[in-house]
Amino acid sequence: MANKVEVKELLDAGVHFGHLTRRWNPNMAPYIYMERNGIHIINLYKSAAKMQEAGEALNKIAASGRKILFVATKKQAKEIVAEHAAKANMPYITERWPGGMLTNFITIRKAVKKMASIDRMKKDGTFNTLSKKERLQVDRLRAKLEKNLGSISEMSRLPSALFVVDITREHIAVKEAQKLNIPIFAMVDTNSDPREVEYVIPSNDDASKSIDKVVSYMADAIIAGLSERKNNKEEKGDNKEEKADKAAKAAKAKKSEDKVEAPAKAEKAEVEVPSKDAEDKKAMKEAKKEVKLESKEETVEKAADSTEEKE
Repeated sequence: MANKVEVKELLDAGVHFGHLTRRWNPNMAPYIYMERNGIHIINLYKSAAKMQEAGEALNKIAASGRKILFVATKKQAKEIVAEHAAKANMPYITERWPGGMLTNFITIRKAVKKMASIDRMKKDGTFNTLSKKERLQVDRLRAKLEKNLGSISEMSRLPSALFVVDITREHIAVKEAQKLNIPIFAMVDTNSDPREVEYVIPSNDDASKSIDKVVSYMADAIIAGLSERKNNKEEKGDNKEEKADKAAKAAKAKKSEDKVEAPAKAEKAEVEVPSKDAEDKKAMKEAKKEVKLESKEETVEKAADSTEEKE
């Protein structure tokens, strides 16, 4: 669960300053509080509410184990975004946005693999077998790839969300994410169109203090989601162990019961139990009819005859 956003802190960070009134986007009208000295002032109560909403959504995405890509190529945002994204263990782009980063992700992955293959060459010694000129070329290629794609080297699949600072500047990233239906979280200033973003955070995207305030809040929400996921995994592991122990104990108890019950079952098996089958009962009745029982007098006479014969 994301922490509550304090409006006073946003005010101190200068999140409320918008652009000049002549450069405004009319679609930002619901988020503008007033105009002062030719500059639009953003409604911080709405900014706080939107920040909290975005923080909760990012928390859930992180808790599900998916990646969030941070995008900020403007000078004042680069270092801030890189620092907070690295802290949250999320990929980020702070240099030029590589065209097709999302829509042509397979090619970008090949470039990242190329970087890994150069590292392997250096480890196994094949790099030293190259000529001096070739080594220089490989080193330059490695440095270029590291600069542009080093921060996304661990991103093996498309991100589940994008966090963008200044959607007007990063319009290519926004368009690519829209094509692939990837949700966009963004800091939107008064000169941008909020309709292009799923989670709008109306704020000043030019001041470093404002960027730091918003990005740090989002990074903290992601870190909270990741720790929640870790705790759930540990609990599941403990529950599995408990279940396994219970199952083993139950199996042992069952075996001991079977040993005790085995002789009793054998004794029961020895005792003949009259059949309950209808056909068997019918056969028994017919057999009784066929067998003619002798009277007491007849048996005495037969016994006397047999003694006489012997004499």
